[in-house]
Amino acid sequence: MKLATWNINSLGVRLPQVLAWLDTQAQTEPIDVLALQELKLTDEKFPHSAFAEAGYQTVAFGQKTYNGVALVSRLTPTEVVRNIPGFEDEQSRVIAATYGDGEDRLRVIGAYFPNGQAPGSDKFAYKMRWLTALHAWVASELEHHPRLVLMGDYNITFDDADVWDPDGLRDTIHCTREERAHLQALIALGLHDAHRLFPQPPKTFSWWDYRMLGFQKNRGMRIDHILISEPLKPLASACVVDRAPRKNPQPSDHAPVVLTLG
Repeated sequence: MKLATWNINSLGVRLPQVLAWLDTQAQTEPIDVLALQELKLTDEKFPHSAFAEAGYQTVAFGQKTYNGVALVSRLTPTEVVRNIPGFEDEQSRVIAATYGDGEDRLRVIGAYFPNGQAPGSDKFAYKMRWLTALHAWVASELEHHPRLVLMGDYNITFDDADVWDPDGLRDTIHCTREERAHLQALIALGLHDAHRLFPQPPKTFSWWDYRMLGFQKNRGMRIDHILISEPLKPLASACVVDRAPRKNPQPSDHAPVVLTLG
């Protein structure tokens, strides 16, 4: 089974790139569940039919201009939840679904974590509240769904290894102690960073600024993560960042992260 997350930075612009990437993956081993972030379109404009023609089922939670998340799968989604239950939020940031049944059922949460703008800002305070609510909900989800995957654009780095210039960017957004503490709190629930279960080349990033030749100079950050629960850890066989789509004309500023189970 293969799972992936990709901040597509406008599905309206990059739908052909997503479909082409899924087709490329299918030539070896198809993606079973793809979590997309930053759709930047409303629900009525989501291209369900285009994905259906390619053999995928979709559930989406859109928003005009900003945010928006979706799950694209070869499997039928059930128990779909949009946003964090009990947390009042006007922004479309979370979508969850269950795939399969019985002991093999898998709970997938796709999330677009708030950016936070800058420490001390109102947006940073919102990010802290959002992360607290997410932690409580994920803890509850784990009680009901032992086989759980939380993946998406976290807008948080784990540590200096996830940053191209750790000294220059220390305590700036994505790299603050407060954000990283929230990320470690998710790990403390019994989740594992799938990417670091395997040896990775140094300076492996998933996001690069469009400006100043960020991708060409590999001035990036690893802010897109796949966290998996303890029962899934023995099944994980690979987790990689696929840099190829970042080389496309008019690419997203993020690259897909792909996890293989089994």
